[in-house]
Amino acid sequence: MKKLNLVIALFFVVLSVSAQEKHAFQDGEWFKFKMSYSGFLKAGNATLEVKNSRLNGKEVYHVIGKGWTTGAIKWFFKVKDRYESYFDKTTGMPYKFIRDINEGGHTKDVEIDFDHAASLAHVNNKKTKTQASFAIQENVQDMVSAFYYLRNNYKTETIKKGDEVSLNMFFDEENFNFKLKFLGREDLKTEFGVIKTLKFRPYVMAGRVFKEKESLTLWISADDNKIPLRIQANLAVGSLRADLEAFRGLKHPFKIQF
Repeated sequence: MKKLNLVIALFFVVLSVSAQEKHAFQDGEWFKFKMSYSGFLKAGNATLEVKNSRLNGKEVYHVIGKGWTTGAIKWFFKVKDRYESYFDKTTGMPYKFIRDINEGGHTKDVEIDFDHAASLAHVNNKKTKTQASFAIQENVQDMVSAFYYLRNNYKTETIKKGDEVSLNMFFDEENFNFKLKFLGREDLKTEFGVIKTLKFRPYVMAGRVFKEKESLTLWISADDNKIPLRIQANLAVGSLRADLEAFRGLKHPFKIQF
């Protein structure tokens, strides 16, 4: 259960895919997800919200992601996480990323400023009161901006089962390549009704947390919104599932089969 935050974090990176000429989201979009452990025990909630903002004189989107434990779990392991990203409205490139977390007493408070012209990420660790700069890769994303960047920059009309999507990402003072495999299309039963979805499998590191490299499965709506509907994580002990339970501010109609 100490790894609940990893699932919350990965959920923020759920890669949605959209036609390049259409924007999949807008100011005011908001999601709320409920999480359950091993299929029956409520584990927590997470939210994602998009706001218009300005940063250093630039028009940006400001996204705030929160995750927290609820119910009985919070009495023996309390999680309260906050993730923020400021990214360019046109290019989708991130300018600032904030990670402020408290997970059972384990805390981090980090701000990252991206200098794309110099290919550097300036990391300010407020907890340790240290600062450092790291080389970044081209078209790099943070773990929050990646979700929105790919919603606007990848097409699904011609995607085929087995296709992979990859993205350069910077997180925790490290560059890595995030990969996602398309598993196919599926009609998913949700509390809103049956929704046509695109099913993906992100590659994760097997070991202490996940059972194997392909332990995550996620479903996103197969419409112009490309919203995350469910993520299933098989952990080394038990499993976690997150389901969308509320939303508002969608840019496009939300299509329900029945």
